[in-house]
Amino acid sequence: MSGEPDGPEDRVRRFATIWSRAIFPVTATSLTRPEFEQQLVPLARRLRIALHERIFDGTEGQAIGAALVGTHCTDPEALSRTLDCVDAYLVLYCGDDGPQEELRARSARLQHAVAAGFAAALRERTLAEQEAISRAALNARSAVAEALHASEARFRAVFHGAAIGIGIADLTGTVLEANDALIRMFGGLESQLRGRNVAEWTHPEDSPHVWKLYEELVRGEREHYRVEKAFYRPDGTALWTNLTVSLLRDADGVPQYQLALMEDTTERRLLNLRLRYEATHDALTGLPNRTLFFERLEKALAAGDGARFGLCYLDLDGFKTVNDSLGHAAGDRLLVEVADRLQSCATAPGEMVARLGGDEFVALTTGRDTETEVDDLAGRIMHALSTPIRVEGRELTVRGSIGIVEGPAGERGAAEVLRSADITMYRAKSAGGNRFELADPEADARAITRHGLTTALPAALERGEFFIEYQPLVHLGDGSVRGAEALVRWLHPQHGIIGPDRFIPLAEHTGLIVPLGRWVLEESARQARTWEARHKDAGPLRVNVNLSPMQLNHPGLVSDTVEILERAGLEPGALCLEVTESALIGADDDLLKPLRRLAEMGVDIALDDFGTGYSNLANLRRLPVSVLKLDRSFTQGMQHFPADPVDLKIVEGIVALAHSLGLAVTVEGVETGVQADQLRELGCDTAQGWYYARPGPPDQLHELALADAVS
Repeated sequence: MSGEPDGPEDRVRRFATIWSRAIFPVTATSLTRPEFEQQLVPLARRLRIALHERIFDGTEGQAIGAALVGTHCTDPEALSRTLDCVDAYLVLYCGDDGPQEELRARSARLQHAVAAGFAAALRERTLAEQEAISRAALNARSAVAEALHASEARFRAVFHGAAIGIGIADLTGTVLEANDALIRMFGGLESQLRGRNVAEWTHPEDSPHVWKLYEELVRGEREHYRVEKAFYRPDGTALWTNLTVSLLRDADGVPQYQLALMEDTTERRLLNLRLRYEATHDALTGLPNRTLFFERLEKALAAGDGARFGLCYLDLDGFKTVNDSLGHAAGDRLLVEVADRLQSCATAPGEMVARLGGDEFVALTTGRDTETEVDDLAGRIMHALSTPIRVEGRELTVRGSIGIVEGPAGERGAAEVLRSADITMYRAKSAGGNRFELADPEADARAITRHGLTTALPAALERGEFFIEYQPLVHLGDGSVRGAEALVRWLHPQHGIIGPDRFIPLAEHTGLIVPLGRWVLEESARQARTWEARHKDAGPLRVNVNLSPMQLNHPGLVSDTVEILERAGLEPGALCLEVTESALIGADDDLLKPLRRLAEMGVDIALDDFGTGYSNLANLRRLPVSVLKLDRSFTQGMQHFPADPVDLKIVEGIVALAHSLGLAVTVEGVETGVQADQLRELGCDTAQGWYYARPGPPDQLHELALADAVS
């Protein structure tokens, strides 16, 4: 670590200085502040290292929190000031110009880990002290019992000198004696204790069995009991204690007194409550966080018969733009204002708002009429967001997309409900945003299936779940088979055979289309070489392979194709690559360059689905294509006689134009003999469709009975 001016070590020491100044006033150390600062420098270094670790390790943050307790920082305020210091200055001084958003997220996780480590260490320290106090209490109880029977003087010495609160009452509950420690616990006035009856010290937090144990003890049915109990002090504040009550008997074993030993646990309880709050609430907005929201949602879903729930899942539209243009500080202020507005929308009993993270919020309503209430809640949220928010002198218009899930309790789990709301929210966003949508089980199922297929795609390719079927390409003049188009299929373990229309868009979205397309090309080239070897007398058979737009942009397209052809021993002329019209019309020279190189090698390039886009026919001259594939929409009007004359004229014109440019014409979707006859008369070169054969395994290609295709 560098020691140069303003180097990492220098900035670590600056952070340690700020840290020590913040927490030194609330420590119990006998060191001077500079000496105390030197104890914090190693901890500051560890915080910096944890901030930059490639994989976040929460145990390091916990160890730092525990080490803080070891420096005599046991006051809850020391933890609070430490967390504030880490939040405000750790990234600033130790971030080293790294990615700020990621570092702030890492800093937030470190804060939680430090708090957890601090709490655990403080709890262990307290338990150790508590054990020592308990031993002292047992000794005190034994000494008190002996003193009552033997020596009043010795009893007084133990009684008043004990570090824990001790009180003695008769069997009716009247307080007879209270030591100094107990008097201090209750505000410092002995008159507030002596002569009072313990039955008056009830508290709303008392568990039902507390007074049952007390009654059993005064009746002599038990010797002692221990509980956690709260009391009210004279000023109305709460005193939380660990209370042990024992029965004192005389020499003959007859019950005479009650002995109460009290340990003040108020500060420890407040610390635990604070840590619980910080663990269940969002640090930025103060709203309940994901943890607390799931607790509430699970409770709502576990309610009894007749209970229902309604959930609004909100995502702000365009929030990233605010962060990118105005900065994260402005984005944070926007989120705080949105949180305040959402909080004002959910004030009725059974309603809550939480922040899940980023710009995602949820609103929950429960009861028996949530079908109406959740719509009203969503409407209130949309209305609350409609008023512009002023941030840094600018008025920002905030919009949101909401997914709503409503239904009876007990039918679904929390994760399933939130997933449905998330899917529905994205459906609202896809529809333009600034709206809310109701969950649709069928749409959810489709989205879940689509997600499942997307995540299963990579493993499917590795496991060999894809296979190829081939549909013959038939020469319209003599009916001979000239080749086949390769059509990839997915044999899914659960869903069976899945067509390319369902998984190719997912492969393109994930980038898997490149390795999948390479595999299809390899298999097709190998199969074409097999056909070539088996059908030497029948002439060459060409294989057509589809290319997606993403494959066209892949820099390895030409080299991969050359390598595959050479490895398969296949001539370039036996391969035709099909590219959709929408991918090529209007393409620039950089996109066309790899196709031109392949065409110069002898690979045929086919313009697929021709006529379905906004074709600029003049551009055909600059495209390196040798085949036009007419979309099936042109031939649907030819299935019956007489054919639509407009369709005939269009096809005739396209064929004439293609032939004048030296292009062959292939027609897709031929399903009847009438279509085949008319297309042959119009001059089309080759065709494919169910009239000739459906896609099938490669071995069926040479067995197809195509002799009557021209009859």
